Amino acid sequence: MRIPFLLCFFALSASGQTLELGFHGGASRLNNSSLGFLPGARPIPRYSLTNGWRFGFRTTLNTWRYFGQEIGYGYNRTQLREETSATQNGMAIHQGSYNLLAYATREGSKIRPFAAGGGHFNSYTPPGTSVTSGGANTKFGFNYGGGVKVKVSPIFAIRLDMRYYRNGKPFDFLEGRSGLIGQLELSMGFSLVI
Repeated sequence: MRIPFLLCFFALSASGQTLELGFHGGASRLNNSSLGFLPGARPIPRYSLTNGWRFGFRTTLNTWRYFGQEIGYGYNRTQLREETSATQNGMAIHQGSYNLLAYATREGSKIRPFAAGGGHFNSYTPPGTSVTSGGANTKFGFNYGGGVKVKVSPIFAIRLDMRYYRNGKPFDFLEGRSGLIGQLELSMGFSLVI
């Protein structure tokens, strides 16, 4: 078990690539978050999503001097709000993403501003369900943004991110949906740099 791990580690080190394993947390701000209404119900209940918080993990492989590739997972907590009665129930948005990163400074620099862009999916799990029970409604979209990574030691870095996600609105059984839902991520994280 140790030999394959060591071989992979030395191969990665020999190629000049760096691997970053990170955790982040922050705010999730939604726009155009009106989801629509239930058909045939009286009075007509309209539903929307509220702003919330998030945490997640990102793994970045810096494959070239000024470029990298990143995969990530984010757990977003929001509220499903029924507009007429103003009742709210907590729900989750599970998010997976793949992004290309373009850095303003070369590999090994202490401060690395970057731009990011790629694709993602959001799995919306309404109150009373879970993603494992098959209750999630998944939508695919695109995202873009940027941030900065600052090395605070040879193996640790902090990062600030701002990302904007766009995808179709969830819960296809609702009527009156239009446009794409937008999500702004503002987060701070810590990374182990290998």
